[in-house]
Amino acid sequence: MKDVQVDVLIIGAGPSGCVAAAYLNKQGVNVKVIEKSVFPRFVIGESLLPRCMDHFEEVDLLDCLIAQNFEVKSGARFIKGDTICEFDFSEKYTQGYDWTWQAPRADFDYALTEELKKKGVDIAFKQEVISVAFNKDGSSQTTVKTENDETFQVQAKFIIDSSGYGRVLPRLLNLDKPSAIPEHSSIFSHVKELERPAGTEGTFITFDVLDTDTWFWVIPFSNGNTSLGFVGKTEFIDSFKGTPTDRLSEMLKESSYYYERFKDVDFLFEPKIIQNYSKSVTQLYGKGYALTGNSAEFLDPVFSSGVTFATESGLKAAKLITKELQNESVDWEKEYAEYMKKGVSVFASYVKEWYTGNLQTIFFEGTDNPDIKKQICAVLAGYVWDETNPFVKNHDRLIKTLANIIRMDQGK
Repeated sequence: MKDVQVDVLIIGAGPSGCVAAAYLNKQGVNVKVIEKSVFPRFVIGESLLPRCMDHFEEVDLLDCLIAQNFEVKSGARFIKGDTICEFDFSEKYTQGYDWTWQAPRADFDYALTEELKKKGVDIAFKQEVISVAFNKDGSSQTTVKTENDETFQVQAKFIIDSSGYGRVLPRLLNLDKPSAIPEHSSIFSHVKELERPAGTEGTFITFDVLDTDTWFWVIPFSNGNTSLGFVGKTEFIDSFKGTPTDRLSEMLKESSYYYERFKDVDFLFEPKIIQNYSKSVTQLYGKGYALTGNSAEFLDPVFSSGVTFATESGLKAAKLITKELQNESVDWEKEYAEYMKKGVSVFASYVKEWYTGNLQTIFFEGTDNPDIKKQICAVLAGYVWDETNPFVKNHDRLIKTLANIIRMDQGK
């Protein structure tokens, strides 16, 4: 293999890498994308948020996704016992898209990479980053191994690490740090629904809350398949014995709402288990690189924030790199790290307060106030940088305060 010289090397061809590559390619920047796996490939993260639609539209990737006819997600439903809390994205505080998709990520990501190829972006699959060496000016030499165990060098002015769970630069540069999010694990698979309920009941994304720490997701796709998965404390997931199929089959009995619907269906693949999935890093950027998407931070899937953070960070990093390549000054701490941390901190508050039970109190006992519900809905739609929204600006204390007021009103 011949060595390669580019302006920007992107590690990973998921949504973050694709959005970054599409933007840079549109600006005339020479880009190469390295992807370890071959597409289409399975990955979790099948529920999107409306905010990421802005990103796909801006980099001309929206039309190729619309053509796939994915299941439209217009809101979300949360169930706890006999109580149902629904959010409609068209009734949110912040202006923006009021719909998105529920999509098998294998098909979704493949559609993105195929469109990038049409745009002339150089994407190489089955190639793995082995090492990276940075120069004082931020330029780098990355050693890449092909599927035939050949190696070659990529000379780049900048690297965007969009490697997701692979977390290439965090591993190579020792940037990992423990997450502040409680330790939870997940088990999940897909099923083919031959007798899916008609109408909204059959297609609505739902989170069946079993207790404060445990919930069950149901994500129907337009192809007739449905994603099923449990999230709970690691010890809860591990309390079920046998094969992954045995464990998930037994766990389905925990959902009184959905058990009858799914008790006789077969899993399309052996259920997968991810333990202690929340991740964090010591820094989001360095001289010559930026971490985006799950390479930077992964919270918890309860609010489906993964793809939105991936595309938000990928697009933001690409824009700042373009400025640098045009010899404009960039304050990476302020314009990237602080910006991304603002959004992450908002969602992190919601995740933490979900597991304290405060947010669940609001959802199931106190969402009668339409203005409050619209403000929370905007957060759930991914618009977590809109500080005109009180539930964004005061995220660190407002959820707890409101939950306490609800409890006091109910004499608890």
